[in-house]
Amino acid sequence: MSVSSSDASYHVSDRNLALELVRVTEAAAIASSHWTGRGQKNEADGAAVEAMRKAFDTVTIDGTVVIGEGEMDEAPMLYIGEKVGAGGPEMDIAVDPLEGTNLCAKDMPNAMTVVALAEKGKFLHAPDVYMDKIVVGPDLPEGVVDIESLITTNLKNLAKALGKDIREVNLCALDRPRHEEMIARAREAGARVRLFSDGDVAAAIAACLSTSQVDIFAGSGGAPEGVLAAAAVRCTGGQMQARLLFEDEEQKERARKMNPGRDPDRKLGLHDLADGEVLFSATGVTSGFLLKGVRRTKAGAQTHSLVMRSKSGTLRFVEGIHNFRTKTWGVS
Repeated sequence: MSVSSSDASYHVSDRNLALELVRVTEAAAIASSHWTGRGQKNEADGAAVEAMRKAFDTVTIDGTVVIGEGEMDEAPMLYIGEKVGAGGPEMDIAVDPLEGTNLCAKDMPNAMTVVALAEKGKFLHAPDVYMDKIVVGPDLPEGVVDIESLITTNLKNLAKALGKDIREVNLCALDRPRHEEMIARAREAGARVRLFSDGDVAAAIAACLSTSQVDIFAGSGGAPEGVLAAAAVRCTGGQMQARLLFEDEEQKERARKMNPGRDPDRKLGLHDLADGEVLFSATGVTSGFLLKGVRRTKAGAQTHSLVMRSKSGTLRFVEGIHNFRTKTWGVS
């Protein structure tokens, strides 16, 4: 399983690396599962961060966190710019150690741990601001939806491309006051709306899977989560557009510094967010539409993960049975 750091053929699309990345999300999921339903989201997130960082110590890469828990002075571990890995090819890392901290704290569906990996320089360096996003699944005409169009126009165009009546089109959005107008317009147009309480990444994946009964995800959420969502969308063959949303000039200037020479107000295509070869892994913490949650047993835990590679477009679900007598990471 171990691979020499000098092996030039060992890169982001390598199947062995995919399995190593699953171990990272499994470790974080098991650690945070101790806090499921306890109402303590910060403790759950902290446990996931610590376990994920330790697990990265065994991954044979020279990784740099470009999407993480925050700046060095805000986050003691997995901060933006932190180096992770046991040595090997240079790669950029995007992490959300616990996607849906509130979901975990309240034992609600769709909390999961998430990691994406790309070749160096291929992820957008996204500041911690809001991002407007729109996602649809694979096998659709390019540009069938546009983030600059009204939601009603996008729904009509999507319905036509899918060969559906607009009344059978399902929009997924985060349940937030800022989305009330979009939701009202979608319903007036006849579409169905499925609301998520939290979890941008899960919602974006839902729009790309035929089994989820979601046709489109739209609305604003965190920019770091947008990059992780883009990595997943790349692997599924879906489409995504985005735009950074700034509250003031200071936020915009920070975006300029993180991405020199690029207009921070520009419309972002999928490859602006996550380019090159991408690998994505997620492990369920609480059960949802995509993944089963961690099941803690007397001897250990059972996990359910999804790993995807953009090179092959293959989605693999991985069941893990972990024995705490022989494995200590993730044990609380």
